Amino acid sequence: MSDIWPTELKVSKDRRLLSVAFNDGKSHDLPAEMLRVLSPSAEVKGHGPGQQVTVPGKRSVEINAVIPTGNYAVRIGFNDGHDTGIFTWAYLRELGEKGGEMFSAYEAELAAKGLTRGN
Repeated sequence: MSDIWPTELKVSKDRRLLSVAFNDGKSHDLPAEMLRVLSPSAEVKGHGPGQQVTVPGKRSVEINAVIPTGNYAVRIGFNDGHDTGIFTWAYLRELGEKGGEMFSAYEAELAAKGLTRGN
């Protein structure tokens, strides 16, 4: 996976989609909501096993900034103030390939906890 890196990162005009093209020719469109609720930040993932937080009400979240972090990742800032997630190239690729399954699991967690994605 260390041989895979993005050749292009582009935020859509409505700021609700991050398009990522990789050097092997694959590309993915990653919704802002998915990026926000599956953020690799400690705020979402917690500091250890069993500490993950299910973040509700982010259906309308937008991407404010994509900030390079070294040569291995970007930090994504959202319009709700969250900006601590460091998205490695490998994690962006994982979200592109498995994001649908991961987001479905998130939606199931929301339902189980009586929470919603918001408006």
